[in-house]
Amino acid sequence: MTTEKWVIDADHSLVEFSVKHMMIAKVRGNFAKFDANITADSSDLTTAAIEFTIDTASIYTKNEDRDNHLRSAEFFDVESYPNITFKATEITKVSGDDYKVSGDVTIKGVTRPETFDVTFEGEGKDPWGNTKAGFSAKTKVNRSDYGLTYNAALETGGVLIGDQITINLELEASKA
Repeated sequence: MTTEKWVIDADHSLVEFSVKHMMIAKVRGNFAKFDANITADSSDLTTAAIEFTIDTASIYTKNEDRDNHLRSAEFFDVESYPNITFKATEITKVSGDDYKVSGDVTIKGVTRPETFDVTFEGEGKDPWGNTKAGFSAKTKVNRSDYGLTYNAALETGGVLIGDQITINLELEASKA
């Protein structure tokens, strides 16, 4: 069993989210800047140490006005809270290549436990001899739990922005 450091390959990775808009559709967005500190033995991922950081100012939803609003104090308040963080506290193998990765998520100064469903997508060597590993992760969080409560009532009933956020990560990491 060999524990090694892994580095996120941001050019081949994605951190995205989706949220209900007007109770009828979903808006998707992503964060362009993120990094992680990972030490793991790829033959036993339950022993991994994972810390993940997202730069909140790097939010992108294909609408500059919306992105600026999301950066404001009404949402992420990127001036005061420049990062979203995750630190794994427990990793459990479910079956095959599927895991539950639980840990502390901090958004806007609020830390709460969350669990991600994670699939180890495999490991291999790239054309230059570097060892790479792939992971997919997904969870749902309630934004109001983190103080992200801005909303507007709709004339037809309901609200402009749903509370439940789906978070999806597609990560490729390189052995350091």
